[in-house]
Amino acid sequence: MQLQDLLYGVTIKELVGKTDREINALNFDSRKVGKDDIFFAVVGTVADGHQFIEQTIQQGAGVIICENLPEIHDFTVTYIKVENTSVALGIIAGNYFGNPSADLKLIGITGTNGKTTIATILFKLFKDLGYKTGLLSTVENYINDTVVAATHTTPNPIVLNQLLRDMVSAGCDYCFMEVSSHAVSQHRIEGLTFSGGVFSNLTHDHLDFHKTFDAYLKAKKAFFDMLPKSAFALTNIDDKNGAVMLQNTKAHKKTYALKQLADFKAKIIENQFSGLHLDIDNEDVYFKLVGSFNAYNLLAVYGTAILLEQDKLKVLTLLSRLSGAEGRFDYITSADKIIGIVDYAHTPDAVQNVLSTIANIRKGTEQVITVIGCGGDRDKTKRPIMAQVACDWSDKVILTSDNPRTEDAQAIINDMEAGVSPTNKRKTLSILDRREAIKTACHLAQPGDIILVAGKGHEKYQEINGVRNHFDDKEILLEQLKPIS
Repeated sequence: MQLQDLLYGVTIKELVGKTDREINALNFDSRKVGKDDIFFAVVGTVADGHQFIEQTIQQGAGVIICENLPEIHDFTVTYIKVENTSVALGIIAGNYFGNPSADLKLIGITGTNGKTTIATILFKLFKDLGYKTGLLSTVENYINDTVVAATHTTPNPIVLNQLLRDMVSAGCDYCFMEVSSHAVSQHRIEGLTFSGGVFSNLTHDHLDFHKTFDAYLKAKKAFFDMLPKSAFALTNIDDKNGAVMLQNTKAHKKTYALKQLADFKAKIIENQFSGLHLDIDNEDVYFKLVGSFNAYNLLAVYGTAILLEQDKLKVLTLLSRLSGAEGRFDYITSADKIIGIVDYAHTPDAVQNVLSTIANIRKGTEQVITVIGCGGDRDKTKRPIMAQVACDWSDKVILTSDNPRTEDAQAIINDMEAGVSPTNKRKTLSILDRREAIKTACHLAQPGDIILVAGKGHEKYQEINGVRNHFDDKEILLEQLKPIS
């Protein structure tokens, strides 16, 4: 492919060299650069790609895209100076793969909690409606029935456009995609054409990356600001930040809510472990998902389907048969009626959502035992808050490790313990080993009790000092509780 064709839509500040040259591949990882590749000198959080420019030229790079031109030029190489290399990467990656996002209906879902559930249910729903469909999520990526491993909530622009091109080649009509705040800030979705955007909610998270809540809010809002006139913007108007998402968007503005007037409205009639009974747009429907937070998720899915011109009754009928995403309020029941729940909840609000749902369903005599940890190398400010929330809503709490990554697991638990009030200390244990923590919770549980294992959900590993060891919360619960098959 010719370089001049790939540069369509890129704002160039300075050009040194020719643009009528063939390009082999795109790379922002200097170690992977080969002959006639474009190397994008991205300024990352760990390293600055500009320091590897000379190395990539020696490896055969034909084009360098950068924010600062090197002082000495190799006259066999084309240098392109841009304002932001990450922005250029997104646009060029789209051009390289033929802008696949314009060849299907791409729907982005953003928010602190609910992204995976909303995207996954939309994927399942549209498959059941008879469409060929793609999914880009935290848990797994799908191209129809083919699974593609997920490493990030939102992949880098090269992987992302490759996946979208594969979806188009497979005949997909729709793709439902989680859009993280990191992806927006790092321009991973630059150049994509969205047919719609959905906002779930905004609570305390990722302040290690964004530094302030305002910056986190603006990252979410930036996604809606980029939507075209032809798209829709669907927001949870019950969330205090829901209306903010719509302020500057050019897209068609639509809302959903449980508590106030909205374009798509639902009311919880009954909430049990067996599922939700909702009045949704004046239709009485039973759903398999549990909890008020899932009532919002279901309403977001329903609203999206209607905005994509699907039949209301068919959508509700199929939705009533669907289960949620793996590791989201995923529960089992033992022979002596102990309920074990695995949930990905890893923010204070998400933990409270799950525990308040349990509180609304429990009969009042059973204990709620919560096993919870916090991830290493992530937002430290939420650690004491998560412990406090767990203690406020549980009868017993076991603080343990999550994914310590490069941090000391005991130091993370110490940060959590700072949020445990003197009155809550008596019902709190700290057990460093997560497996032992889950086993202890199971041994403490009496018939009828409820165990919540929070934080890792669908993950099948525990990351310690850069090494991912097999670890599955649900697998351990199944071993300990031995549910009725």
